[in-house]
Amino acid sequence: MTESPMRDDMIPPVPRITMQAFCDTAEFAAALEAASADRRMAKAHVRVQTGGAPAAVAAYSQAPTPNVVLLETRLTSLPDFLGQLDALSEVCDAGTKVVVVGHVNDVVFYRELIRRGVSEYLIAPVEPIDLVRAISGLYAAPGAPPVGRTVAVVGAKGGVGASTVAHNLGWSLSRKLALATVIVDLDIAFGTAGLDFNQDPPQGIADAIFAPDRLDSNVVERLLSKCSDKLSLLTAPAVLDRTCDLTETAFDQLIDILRASTPAIVLDVPHVWTAWSRRVLVSSDDVVVVAGPELASLRNAKNLVDLLRQNRPNDKPPRVVINQASVAKRPEIATADFAKAIGVDLSATLPFDAQLFGTAANNGQMVAEIQPGSKAAEAFDALAQDIAGRPAERRARGGLLDPILSKLVRRKAS
Repeated sequence: MTESPMRDDMIPPVPRITMQAFCDTAEFAAALEAASADRRMAKAHVRVQTGGAPAAVAAYSQAPTPNVVLLETRLTSLPDFLGQLDALSEVCDAGTKVVVVGHVNDVVFYRELIRRGVSEYLIAPVEPIDLVRAISGLYAAPGAPPVGRTVAVVGAKGGVGASTVAHNLGWSLSRKLALATVIVDLDIAFGTAGLDFNQDPPQGIADAIFAPDRLDSNVVERLLSKCSDKLSLLTAPAVLDRTCDLTETAFDQLIDILRASTPAIVLDVPHVWTAWSRRVLVSSDDVVVVAGPELASLRNAKNLVDLLRQNRPNDKPPRVVINQASVAKRPEIATADFAKAIGVDLSATLPFDAQLFGTAANNGQMVAEIQPGSKAAEAFDALAQDIAGRPAERRARGGLLDPILSKLVRRKAS
């Protein structure tokens, strides 16, 4: 049985395709321009022009058709539009998918277009996210397993414990929610995933990104280090035998392969600002920004939140986690003031606990393995449930009174 995805609202990325649209209204052209800027459309080459179906027929009478043709029509007469479709079919290459955006909400209109081979019919006005969903759906094979959800975790400042949050979050997704999860350590030179899970595999992520020509699902499977039935690691070598000047698309192929087989992929992103790190953050399904309760973290977290909001207009804002809070005698920015300044509600506040986190790090264990009922362990579980779209479990009430109350209930029932 295929394991269910974390949430049912996820739109898979559009593959590398060519797409051309022929618009009849400025509103549809604007919606398409906005859709083409969506992170899930990053691999698609989109061209927009005016003229509707007649312009498409004229264009393709002398040129090959792209993978997808989008047509907007304001015609309300079905026979008239079918005549335009017939003319288009004579110049369309085999395998080209056609999506029609019309202004008629009529089931007969829809059924006849589908019968004629139109892949999708959308009713104007359309939102950019609806266009993205429709284009993505053209390439979703019936019965294919759902793609995995990527969660990028990044620190607003070095030393705020972003890797600790990423690793404990991945552990909660695999243990608490029983989701097959892969934690990917993107800090090739200084990554700590192997240390935190007490693993020392001979191979890891460097073998994947420095040999892209031989990378496939079988190679990735061999590079994974299994921690449990549901949790695997792709560790960093953490050696300085080479520099890591990576290209912007260095991790694209690896992440695509993981998405095809794993429901949850947690990306431990180092505190660097490069073309590839920006791309990983913008293209991930969820982003968690980890910050400390101080001014530098506040400034950097706000910059990250603002940038991600601007580049991910059709996604929820990134989640922000305050780590290492409530240190004795240390002046700190109050959580309410922090949230107000960045314009995002905090997803979690993790108290500073040197004994708990230090013991976990030195033992190569997660916080919940050291102290299952701790506030930090419960916070990681709640964050995992939130990201997965699962309702949080209710905490039991009453403590010592529970046995007494249960006896009274049973006595009353009898």
